[in-house]
Amino acid sequence: MIGLKSTLNVIDNSGALIVECVNVLKNKVNNGWGSVGDEIVVVVQKARPVSAAAQASVNAVKVRQGDVRRAVIVRTRKPVRRPDGSYIRFDDNAAVLLNNKREMLGTRIGGIVSADLRLKGWGKIVSLAPRVV
Repeated sequence: MIGLKSTLNVIDNSGALIVECVNVLKNKVNNGWGSVGDEIVVVVQKARPVSAAAQASVNAVKVRQGDVRRAVIVRTRKPVRRPDGSYIRFDDNAAVLLNNKREMLGTRIGGIVSADLRLKGWGKIVSLAPRVV
């Protein structure tokens, strides 16, 4: 359950480390709370520092502190019920940053993601993840 002012770790290589949720998009069912697979609007709270040499390179950091971006939730601390009756819960809240075309901003994912993403249309994220639970 991710809502306003919730902080999430970023598990892609876009350059952001920690983001804060400012809006849950298109989710009228759950009164503004987001779960795994939901799209949210975030503000980058902490980003990787950028050196002058890295700025000129091809794979420069794509985000800076204070940037407003879209993201998709990939892990939550709140237990999520699966159709078979089991519950899955992760150690932290995590997200992957998106551009305005709903494409991933980064090219790699560095952590476990929920298998529920595939059911919600985020197959690209699931395919890039090192482990799916």
